[in-house]
Amino acid sequence: MAAPMREKLIGLVEPLLGTLGYELVDLEQSAGHGSGLLRIYIDRPEGVGIEDCEQVSREVSALLDVHDPIPGAYRLEVSTPGLDRVLRTPAHFARFAGARAEVELAAPRDGRRRFTGRLAQVGATGIELSVDGAPLPLAYADIFRARLVPEWPDASGKGRKR
Repeated sequence: MAAPMREKLIGLVEPLLGTLGYELVDLEQSAGHGSGLLRIYIDRPEGVGIEDCEQVSREVSALLDVHDPIPGAYRLEVSTPGLDRVLRTPAHFARFAGARAEVELAAPRDGRRRFTGRLAQVGATGIELSVDGAPLPLAYADIFRARLVPEWPDASGKGRKR
């Protein structure tokens, strides 16, 4: 999705979700043959159920009908962020400090764009990712995309990378 359309949709949807008690985790828009798709990921501290997704779908649908920001037909889906949730805002990173994350940079650093490690520190202007035991400071402005990496317990009860 083009950045201006994404920002426009976030600007419309995020305040509404806030008044309903939800957090906008992320949104995705894709064009399709005859019909596109707008997928919105929501969360709140006590978790999100199917009833929450249905309520948000009704409210967001009404909002988008009034503002009509998306040309053509599209389907609206509202979902939970899942185990590999997107980290989009400084608050998202702060909430999951200590967790494993995969970060893709907008521009390569030392020939690499993707790094996986533990969110060692989270600050106002960026994060520090511990990659193979070495600190890697990253500014939010340099991060193109980031998401959690689920860890599954192994037989010893310790976390295991996916």
